[in-house]
Parts: sequence; structure tokens; C-alpha cells
Amino acid sequence: MASYLLGIDVSTTGSKAVLIDANGRVVRTATNPHPLHTPRPAWSEQDPADWWRASAASIRTVLQTSGVSPDQIAGVGLTGQMHGLVLLDAEGRVLRPAILWNDQRTAAECAEITETVGAEQVLRITGNPVLPGFTAPKIIWVRLREPEVFRQTAKFLLPKDYVRYRLTGAFVSDVSDASGTSLFDVGARNWSDEMLQALGIPREWVPEVTESPEVSARVSAEGARETGLLEGTPVVSGAGDNAAAAVGTGIVRPGRVLLSLGTSGVLFAPLDAYRPEPQGRLHAFCHAVPGQWHLMGVMLSAAGSLQWYHDALAEDVPFDQLVAEAGTVPPGAEGLFFLPYLSGERTPYPDPDARGAFIGLSLRHRRPHLTRAVLEGVAFGLRDSLDLMTALGLEIRRVRAAGGGTRSPVWRQILADVLNTELATTDATEGAAYGAALLAGVGAGVFASVQDAAEIAVKEVDCVQPGPDAGLYAVAHAQYRSLYPALAPEFRKIARLAESQAAATQA
Repeated sequence: MASYLLGIDVSTTGSKAVLIDANGRVVRTATNPHPLHTPRPAWSEQDPADWWRASAASIRTVLQTSGVSPDQIAGVGLTGQMHGLVLLDAEGRVLRPAILWNDQRTAAECAEITETVGAEQVLRITGNPVLPGFTAPKIIWVRLREPEVFRQTAKFLLPKDYVRYRLTGAFVSDVSDASGTSLFDVGARNWSDEMLQALGIPREWVPEVTESPEVSARVSAEGARETGLLEGTPVVSGAGDNAAAAVGTGIVRPGRVLLSLGTSGVLFAPLDAYRPEPQGRLHAFCHAVPGQWHLMGVMLSAAGSLQWYHDALAEDVPFDQLVAEAGTVPPGAEGLFFLPYLSGERTPYPDPDARGAFIGLSLRHRRPHLTRAVLEGVAFGLRDSLDLMTALGLEIRRVRAAGGGTRSPVWRQILADVLNTELATTDATEGAAYGAALLAGVGAGVFASVQDAAEIAVKEVDCVQPGPDAGLYAVAHAQYRSLYPALAPEFRKIARLAESQAAATQA
């Protein structure tokens, strides 16, 4: 009897496969990396073929090492990095490298779209301002700068949906991932003809869209040959990585909040109705739970800031040692602040020109101070999102945390203190791929609903309480909040200077 479920996560760093049983227990995982390309400052691209090769290899590995036969797989769920643009020709061939979620090249195109449609209308339809990371401005960029590629385009897909196409031959997406394209009517949970027509994007380019737990396609003969799965295995629509991670940590009802601390940082709050933040400072997307939406604050470089810091300044120091050292210096790092805007920023400052910075350095500061400042700077950035949510009337007293950054006891305590909330962790440690597997279980009939799947599979294992440093951090956060407004004009000048230097170098 088919009783196992498979989740695939196409992240920026690699493609993970997670195999679980009908009780939500993880049986086997496998991850294969794929390279990231930055051909110019603030550009970020990947080859979609690398996603497929890595995904297929991860699937083969979990099947070969688990002892589970392909006919025991009841369903497959997909998730992955959002917003990335994959352009295909009429034969289904990739026309150029995918432009990713953290690519910042499209500021001018965002302004053009906003002017064409109107800022209020964009926010009403899509729930969000048009941001450089989103998909629509990438399409406009290609039209203006790579007209031959645009002329050949017949379809566009998001990253996980390209893997679905290679696995099944179907052009399908889901409501949560499509919400991040600036082409989707988030309240109506369908593509927006108004946005498509205003931007001159043909309706036939967009994939079919369904709710996340729905069976969207079945594994094709070619997909079966390359992965080892059984031809005809159901594949559900799945979800964008944040919505899938929310499912995988049980954030499937209003009143529960997810803090995800991966490369990017996310605060995710489910809603039972479509309620965009009036100024668009929080994202308003469809949830992977049918009939639900969510508000989401996103910082682009969360654990990614720590990764950069480690690679650039402490490459020979193990991560655990580096973070443990931060616990030896007092809260506030003796007046040292870190702005985590290494890839620009989204919440609360949708600014592709924002840049990272250490501020307040003195001769007294040593490596542990710098490390603690990085950890605290990320926490302060997440507090910005929390404050926007509470200002809308959301009651947030307890947060569930997930992602690699939350494994550190030092960082968990900093987060609990800065956010001034209880911070719980769960026994679900496989992130978005685990949520995708649970969604597959709903589509395959293993679970009655997404809520049922989360109730069965997800349990809290630890909870950190805010400590006596919470008051100190409230004062420090107010100082942190003053830094971006003061530096924003200089960030713009610095970004233009970097562009001119890059152009001169290439010439």
C-alpha cells in the first residue's frame, strides 16, 4: 500500500528531498547543491537545468537508501525559492539563466510598472508593491534589454514549477508562489488579467494555478526514468518556500506565527481573510492552506548575513564556535550595530540600494563583538516586521522558529529578547521540503486537511522565554531604527558608484 510521501525543495543553495511516512516521521533526506552565479553586482542567477539535476539526484538517493519502493510513494509535493523567472520557448527549452528572488537589477522596471498601473491599484490587486525581487519586473527587464529572448518566450515558470515541468510535463503553479509575481490577484486567488494586459504579458504565458494540496499532475515516463519514481505518481501543486515551511511547522491557523531564519529571514502570520498592509510594507500572499492568506515580513540577508561574515572574516572558525563566542560579550555588543542589508532589503524598507554596515566600531571591539552585532542586527530587522504586524492588531505572544539559524541557543535567546515573545521550536527540522511532503499527503488522501496533517506531524520540543535583557534591546532597537533613514541617501550614492565602477571594469 502506498504510504510514504516525498517533498522536494528547490532552494538557492541546493535541492533537498525529504521522505516521510504516514505519521509524518522523516525516513530519509538527501540534498544536492547547485551553483549560484553573480555576473554583475546585485545580480543573482542560476541554471534551471542544475535544479533538475540536483532534484532528480536527491530523489534517487532517498529511494535507493531508504528501502522504500517507488510504488509505496503516495504523492510528491514541491516547494522552493519564490519569484525566480524561468523563460521557456515553444519547445519547452530554457532561454536564459533564471533571474532569482534576491536579484536587484530591476528598480527602474518596478517604477515603470507602478506608474503604468498605479501604486494603489497594484496594492489592491496584488497585495504588495512591485519589488525588484518579484517576477513581473524581471519579465519587463528582459523585454527591454534582451528583446530576442522575449520574442522567443512562450511560457514562464517559477523555480519549483520548472522542476514540476521536468518531472511531469505540466505547466502548473500554486496560489502561494504565484502571489509573489506581481501578476496575481491575491484576493481572488487567480491570475490578474488587468496586470497582464497592462504590462503586455500574454495570458498564455502563465501556468495553470491551483490550491497547494491539489494534485496538479502525475509523474511522466521521462520523469520516472530520471528519478526512479513510478510513472503516474500524483504530484500536488505545493507551495512557495515560506508557505511550505509554515505548513511544516504547524503555522496553519490565524494566531500562530512562524519565524524562519534561513538565508533570508521571515515572519509569517496566517489570516482568515485578505487584508494587505495599507502601505504594502508587509507582503500579503495566499497561504498554502485553502481559504487562508498570510502577512509576511522579509529581510533578504538573515542567516545569510552570518554566512557572509563567516566566509569573509572568520573562514577558519567553525560556525558553532563563532556563535558561542558571541555569548561572551554583553547584550548590545558595547555599542556596535550591524545593518543586515547585504542584498538590499524588503521589510520595512523596500530598497534595492540598501547596503550592510557595521556602525559604532571602536578599538575595544573584537571578533565576538562583531559576531554578536550580526546576530543582533538580524534580530532587530525581524523586530521591524513584528512591529508592523502588531500595529495592524495581530496579537503575537508566541512564535515558532525554524531554519538553520535557530539551532544556536545564543541566537534563540537574542531573538526571544529582541522580539519580546516566547520562541518555540518544533521537532520538524527539514524545513520547506517537510511541509511540501505534508501537502502531498493531503492531496493523496493520507491526511484529511492541511490542519490535520500539521496536528498529526508537528510537535513543539522547546520554548525560550524573553529574559531580563528584553528592556535593553527595546532601547537598542530604537537606535537601530534610526540608522537606515540617516544612511539611505548615501546608500543610493554608493550603489550608483558601484555600478559605474563595474561598468568601467567590464569596458
